[in-house]
Amino acid sequence: MNNNMIRSLSSILIGLLGVPLGQAFEPMTFRDLFNGKDLAGWVNVNTSPETWSVRDGLLICSGRPIGVMRTEKQYENFLLHIEWRHMEAGGNSGIFAWSEGTVPEGEQLPKGLEIQMLELDWINQNKNKDGVLPPIAYVHGEIFGANGLVAIPDNPRGTRSKSIENRCKGKGEWNSYDVSCVDGVVKLSVNGKFVNGVSHSTVKKGYLCLESEGAEIHFRNICILELPAGITTSEQTAPKVRD
Repeated sequence: MNNNMIRSLSSILIGLLGVPLGQAFEPMTFRDLFNGKDLAGWVNVNTSPETWSVRDGLLICSGRPIGVMRTEKQYENFLLHIEWRHMEAGGNSGIFAWSEGTVPEGEQLPKGLEIQMLELDWINQNKNKDGVLPPIAYVHGEIFGANGLVAIPDNPRGTRSKSIENRCKGKGEWNSYDVSCVDGVVKLSVNGKFVNGVSHSTVKKGYLCLESEGAEIHFRNICILELPAGITTSEQTAPKVRD
């Protein structure tokens, strides 16, 4: 293709788009949700000031009391990368997508879509009354609606969706989640492979929340790539909270 043809095509594109060519094709990029220095960009919802701290570039959650902190802004369609490690056997935590920014009265956790983060020994510490162990699939990135959010599981375990392959690592080892959230559909990659998902979420825009649930957990490399908005109604959007 010669220079005249390139200039001609460029002129056509500029005319159609109404913006300079470079601006029209500016690539989307990931940006940090945690800066490694402080809790800027996050809001404590119903935990204590001592629950969340930063040490050696890591976001530290003590696990006590049970509750969440949330992002300052809401997100609709996005790719999320987050790395985490439990520091106690049987530790419990998670991240909420499309969440409300407050917690209902009498509850400890918000309405939202929870992406579970459990340490592998959790099943041994939470036997059923008859002594039967919970299913091991429960701890490997299960996804479910909490406190009123409803979604259809890809791999049903009741109303929850379980991972089809066990890929989480245990206490003291880092795990990575890559989460795609687009138009009510969520797909979860655990340590480099997509293994779980849900669809038709009744909420498609809201806050991201990190969960404190009884045990110390560390987070790092939390980043997000925002994607174009969809057709999301007010009923499908979590209420905004005034900070």
